[in-house]
Amino acid sequence: MKIAVLGAAGGIGQALALLLKLDLPANSVLSLYDLAPVTPGVAKDLSHIPTSVKVEGFAGTDPTAAIEGADVILISAGVARKPGMDRSDLFNINAGIIKNLVAKVAEVAPEACIGIITNPVNTTVAIAAEVLKAAGVYNKNKLFGITTLDVIRAEEFVAELKGLPSEDVRVNVIGGHSGTTILPVLSQIQGISFTDQEVIDLTSRIQNAGTEVVEAKAGGGSATLSMACAAARFAVQLVDALSGKQGIIQNAYVDGGNPASPFFTQPLLLGKNGIDKVLPYGELSSFEESKKQEMLSVLHADIEMGIDFVSKTLVTEAS
Repeated sequence: MKIAVLGAAGGIGQALALLLKLDLPANSVLSLYDLAPVTPGVAKDLSHIPTSVKVEGFAGTDPTAAIEGADVILISAGVARKPGMDRSDLFNINAGIIKNLVAKVAEVAPEACIGIITNPVNTTVAIAAEVLKAAGVYNKNKLFGITTLDVIRAEEFVAELKGLPSEDVRVNVIGGHSGTTILPVLSQIQGISFTDQEVIDLTSRIQNAGTEVVEAKAGGGSATLSMACAAARFAVQLVDALSGKQGIIQNAYVDGGNPASPFFTQPLLLGKNGIDKVLPYGELSSFEESKKQEMLSVLHADIEMGIDFVSKTLVTEAS
């Protein structure tokens, strides 16, 4: 199995590559790509770690060699959020990066599963889908917005509040991947009860956890290490499912036929071809249902922004 990381020299990319080197199944190939000339050196550095995962590194303007024959492609390329920036502020730079990289994937590795990490995920996944559609290779079962960071944050924050081992807490997080579109379904957690105020406070903290990190880093970056951990968790589970392991369920932001939104985060049963089945996200409390309804206008606007961006750039390129 070949796994490619695009944006591998960045803060998320290097940490993600390290975790994949340690956690991917034996004899996997880990292919690293970035514009930065340091990327082959990152691969060489990782190759000294004693696991049977083979590491290759590629730099420059053309990712073709890195993605040829890839089964899974993880895209973390782009700029990070800085203090005072909303995820939508990242759009002007990151939209073009995602469009160009996904266009190359469509050309070189159209059968690969694609995991989008680059923010704003609510929008960049829609961009990726439109690019793949334009190339005639769109497979909704193989395109994922990786929102696992919201899950691991929710699990850690709940465990912290209740004095429990975080490994024992499981939280279903649905919706999108920014601010109020992130909806932790706290009412479904088995064996744990919350006061109304705890639900309000926890929901807000989970939704704004990214800002918590950005502010704590005082202009020095965004959530790179926790994001890398989350992406590695999702990627390894996806690789296991593609390899035939059964019963793997992960949440991700996908085109899953949800009546609420064209793209929506909810549980997925993964399989040999990507998404095997989109699972229901379960019954919501009245608070959660109201939050879901409130988020939809934001989520829909984010998605439309991505669709419009691709439509306009394709018209410009054709003229």
